[in-house]
Amino acid sequence: MPDPAPAPLALAITTGEPAGIGPDITIGALLQLGGAANGMGHGAYRFHVIGDARLLARRAQALGVAHAWQRRLADGDVVVEDVALGVACEAGQLDARNGRYVLALLDAAIDGLQAGRFAAMITAPVQKSTINDAGVPFTGHTEYLAERAAVPRVVMMLAGPQPAHDNAMLRVALATTHLPLRAVPDALTIPMLQETLKIVDHDLRRHFGIARPRILVTGLNPHAGESGHMGREEIDVIGPALALACDADIDARGPYPADTLFQPRHLRDADCVLAMYHDQGLAPLKYGTFGHGVNITLGLPFIRTSVDHGTALDLAGTGRAEHGSMIEAIRCAITMAGHASGRHGNGASANGRH
Repeated sequence: MPDPAPAPLALAITTGEPAGIGPDITIGALLQLGGAANGMGHGAYRFHVIGDARLLARRAQALGVAHAWQRRLADGDVVVEDVALGVACEAGQLDARNGRYVLALLDAAIDGLQAGRFAAMITAPVQKSTINDAGVPFTGHTEYLAERAAVPRVVMMLAGPQPAHDNAMLRVALATTHLPLRAVPDALTIPMLQETLKIVDHDLRRHFGIARPRILVTGLNPHAGESGHMGREEIDVIGPALALACDADIDARGPYPADTLFQPRHLRDADCVLAMYHDQGLAPLKYGTFGHGVNITLGLPFIRTSVDHGTALDLAGTGRAEHGSMIEAIRCAITMAGHASGRHGNGASANGRH
């Protein structure tokens, strides 16, 4: 007798800020990824869309895809896990009374992951101001997930194809994330960078199947400090952290000047760049990959991917929002979950060395 087919891989998708494009891109991506199309394999995956079912139905109607959405739900591999809005929501109109609703979506996904119901979570964008205006201090998805998972450090990594360079993959991890620029130097310490490199190395091996990741590390200062003439962080902090990482058999190299590192000839054999702060790493990445990139949180006890953009309130409900990044986030989550489970998921462009 042949072995029975494995149960569908269950993935949670949180629909994010209800006034933004999160519902739109979730619907659009799942319609495009319907059935066996695009190599997804009918019956191999089940998508649990976490959000207000009535909101999703209204948004599908506004987008002109209500019948297609209903057919997609009838297929059985897309399930809406209904979480009620705080108050009725109009596209493009923020309301702080829905701030706690957005967090409820994240909590439902995290609870499902921790209970073993889901193999990964994919998040649509949230509006930080709405959550804070609801009375809940909120810095971002990354920090919230780390707190809920009770892990001391996570790492934000974005990945995406570079069409101008034969779609070679570019991955950029961040040593610091949502900090004011003046706070970055004090946040960089040898133990922090050593732990960050350990997380990046571990998760690239486990979730992307890279046997020995090669990580290129930027300096903090112009010209990577110019031998101490433009700052000593490279000498006093980054260099020693790299030495300790290498002693731990992590292939981490640098520090390199950030203004020249992001060239194809330097990145050709690299698996990831570790940048010291948010805009240093994400400005070049988003320039080359925006709309098709994936935001990945490393260091969590579960898999989380997300889109590379914000809520785009002006596009919500108009049909003009592009869902390419959501498709890539779904595909990346499948690949990561496949590597973690030994099932090797299909088609994520964030997979492999390039």
